[in-house]
Amino acid sequence: MPADDRRTRILDAAEDLFAEEGFDATPTARIADAAEVPKGLVFYYFPRKIDLLLALLQERLPAPEHDAVQGVVRPGDPARSLLALHRRLGLDTHDSPVLRVIIFRESGTHPEVRDHLRRLRHSLVELTESALEQAVDWTLTKTLRRQAAETFVSVMLDHANARRSGGSVPDLKGAAAVVALAVGAPVG
Repeated sequence: MPADDRRTRILDAAEDLFAEEGFDATPTARIADAAEVPKGLVFYYFPRKIDLLLALLQERLPAPEHDAVQGVVRPGDPARSLLALHRRLGLDTHDSPVLRVIIFRESGTHPEVRDHLRRLRHSLVELTESALEQAVDWTLTKTLRRQAAETFVSVMLDHANARRSGGSVPDLKGAAAVVALAVGAPVG
């Protein structure tokens, strides 16, 4: 069996078990059993159990690349630009239990998870700021651009979580229109 397959099986097993039982309650022996690999192989790939959790975050919920904004900006139309960015990022189509369960459970007790969430959110805000800056042909103050981006990112994250949990889904199109109005764009 190729090494990549074994490593992937370990990550898959850890993801399922962490989501079901929690990180602290999941022994590495259980992960090895679920992945059908020797326990030593888990430690070969992930010297500490926290390394497993960090690999899940970094590989299965990475911060988007800065170039994710390319091709989504609609000059003169910040609302459409924001909606296009949302589609490009695909946050609400990510069905992994990592986003649904693990991150929110473990962010309160593991600073590494909290740091990853902060980096992810910061990256999303920066991308959204970039999209807004490119979509308008007037100068936005740094404060207004940041506030508008943070507002839209909050709605995007809420939208993604609500879709997965079956809750009331926020109106993303309406939020984009509100943000566009806030930055001074006419909405038609």
